[in-house]
Amino acid sequence: MKQAYIIDGVRTPIGNYKGTLSAIRTDDLGAHVIKALVSNNPQIPKEAFDDVIMGCANQAGEDNRNVARMSLLLAGLPFSVPGETVNRLCSSGLSAIIHANRAIKAGDGDLFIAGGVENMTRGPYVMAKPSSAYGGDSKMYDSTFGWRFVNPKMASLYGVDGMGVTAENLVAKYAISREDQDTFAYNSQMKASAAQKSGRLAKEIVPVEIPQRKKDPIVFKDDEFIKPNSSKEILAKLRPAFKKDGGSVTAGNASGLNDGAAATLIASEDAVKKYNLKPMARIVASAVVGVEPRIMGIGPVKASNKALEKAGLTMEDMDVIELNEAFASQALACIRAWGLQDDDPRINPNGGSIAIGHPLGVTGARITYSAALELQQTKKKYALVTMCIGVGQGYAAIIENVNV
Repeated sequence: MKQAYIIDGVRTPIGNYKGTLSAIRTDDLGAHVIKALVSNNPQIPKEAFDDVIMGCANQAGEDNRNVARMSLLLAGLPFSVPGETVNRLCSSGLSAIIHANRAIKAGDGDLFIAGGVENMTRGPYVMAKPSSAYGGDSKMYDSTFGWRFVNPKMASLYGVDGMGVTAENLVAKYAISREDQDTFAYNSQMKASAAQKSGRLAKEIVPVEIPQRKKDPIVFKDDEFIKPNSSKEILAKLRPAFKKDGGSVTAGNASGLNDGAAATLIASEDAVKKYNLKPMARIVASAVVGVEPRIMGIGPVKASNKALEKAGLTMEDMDVIELNEAFASQALACIRAWGLQDDDPRINPNGGSIAIGHPLGVTGARITYSAALELQQTKKKYALVTMCIGVGQGYAAIIENVNV
C-alpha cells in the first residue's frame, strides 16, 4: 500500500469576525492559498495535481457549488485539474487531508492539494421556501454558525443544543470549574502571543493583500484574533454566553467566529521522487467516530484512542498534541479523560483556536500543518491531531516526522 506524505502547507492569517478578511470572498481566500502553495513548489507542473480537496462548513453563499473547484480555477490551475469540497463541519479541513491520504493509499492518485476555507463573516442569511403555495411558515437563519432547518425528528431524538450549550453540558458532566476554563484560555492566549512574537506562526502564513479604495492595499500578515494583553482577571469578568444561570462558558474561554483559508500539499512516494519533493511527515493513521450530540466535545477522546490503537502507539508516544480548542471546557474534558495534566506542554504548544481562531472548514488543515511544522522545528517524531465536531463526532490523525 502506498504511503501519503505531508510536503508543504500555507495558511492565511486568521481574521476576526467582521475583521480584516471580511471583504474577501470565500472562493478568493481559497484561491489565495492554493496559488501560494503551487508557487512555493514550482517544480510541479500545474496540470500534475490529481485533485484539489477543500473543506468548507457553510456552502450557503459565495462558497456554494463546490468552492474547491471555484478556488482552484481562480488560482490559475488548468481546468483539467478536478476539485471536491468536503463538509464534516469543524473537521472539514482534516477530512480533506485524510481524503487525499486515502486516495493515495488506494492508488487513485499521487499528488493532491488538501485544505479548507471559511469566511464566517460572509455567511449569508438563508430562508426556506414555504411548504405550501400561500404558506407563511418560512423562517430565516443566519448561516454563520449553528443549527438551521432542523428536522423535528432530530430535535426529539437528540435535542438541538447549540455548541455553547454542549460545552456547558461537559462542564456539568465532568465538573470543570470556571477558573480552570479561564486558566486554560489564558494559557492559550499567552502561547499564541509568544509564537506570534517569535515568528513561529509566521512560518505558516502567506500574507493577504486587502484592496483599499483610492489607497494602496493593506498587507494582512498576522493573526488578529490573538489577545496578548489578556489576563485571568479580564477573563473572570466576562459573563456566561450560553447559560445565564450558573453558566461558565464565555466568549473568553471559547473559540471565535473567524475567517481564513489553509492548504497542504499531500504526495505519494512516487510523486516525491518524480518531483524531487522533501516530505515533512507521513500520515500514519486516522480515525473518525460518533458520540452523543449533546456532548459532542468529547469526540476527540474516542477518535484519538482508536487512531492510536490502529497505529500501535500510545498517548505517551506523542511528542505534539494538537487538540482543537472549540471550548476550554471541551478541551479540558478530553485532556482529563486521557489522564493528562491540564498544562501538558505537548498540547497546543503555539496556542490553539481559543487564541488563534476557528474558521470552521480551515482549522483541521491549520493544526495538521502546524503539527508537522512543529515536529520539524523540535526534531520530534509523532504528533496527534484531533478535534470535536458538531452533532457528535470526533476525528483524529497521527503523523510521523520522516526526518528524524
